[in-house]
Amino acid sequence: MKYIVDKEMPLMAFLIEKTHKKKNDIKNLLKYKNVSIDGIITTHVSYPLKIDQIVEVNTAKKPLPFDIIYEDKDIIVIDKPCGLLSEETNKEKQKTAYYMVKQYLKNKHENIYLVHRLDQYTSGILMFVKTKQLYQLLTHNWNQYVITRGYIAIVEGHLNKKQDTIINKLAEAKNQTVYISSQGKTAITHYKVIQENKHYSLLEVYLDTGRKNQIRVHMSYLKHPIIGDTKYGAKTNPIKRLGLHAHEFTFMHPLTHKEMHFTSKMPESFEKLMKNS
Repeated sequence: MKYIVDKEMPLMAFLIEKTHKKKNDIKNLLKYKNVSIDGIITTHVSYPLKIDQIVEVNTAKKPLPFDIIYEDKDIIVIDKPCGLLSEETNKEKQKTAYYMVKQYLKNKHENIYLVHRLDQYTSGILMFVKTKQLYQLLTHNWNQYVITRGYIAIVEGHLNKKQDTIINKLAEAKNQTVYISSQGKTAITHYKVIQENKHYSLLEVYLDTGRKNQIRVHMSYLKHPIIGDTKYGAKTNPIKRLGLHAHEFTFMHPLTHKEMHFTSKMPESFEKLMKNS
């Protein structure tokens, strides 16, 4: 449905008036990118509407509660929301990206295998595969086929070195906290500062290794923890989430030998923070 704005007001109030939906229903429409203004998708409930703007609401049910970036007969790549587990845990079986995609593929009589993980509070590109052959090739030779793993991170403060590489060894404690240890496994992180404001720095980060919590531990090691990351020393949480987003992923398909490249747009909350702080 399309609506023409006839008076200036916040988006939430406008949608309540026009659609007669409850606040929570509208929040879900926005969360899952079903609302656009003049053709541009927005997720901000308080977006200030101006007269003659066109608001479009897409109420068609999506197959999944998040975007599918790419899908073919071998793989499916999703844009995982912050807060959603990649895979099941002892405490949670169903509220996971794996379970949701599994149900979606089950309806298409296709299989799913987990080859890639993101921390629960990291958003962005997450890939699953559909065949056992591809699963075995990737899991046994991950670093051979994966070309690029890129992230956007917002950290507290300003770094002295605007571009650098961190190399050390990481180990995991019994409480699941990761720490630097000479007995751990080598972890290599490259970062570059791409924007700064008064309080924070926006980084582009690329990994040579994929250790658990690697970026989070390395930023904490530099005394500039990722915003919202209280586990590793953050003192601020300005956007009410972890400031880490997987925005780029490239791998060489082991069977077709084609290079597959995927990107995910930086969250609006990241952009807004860097503009306003």
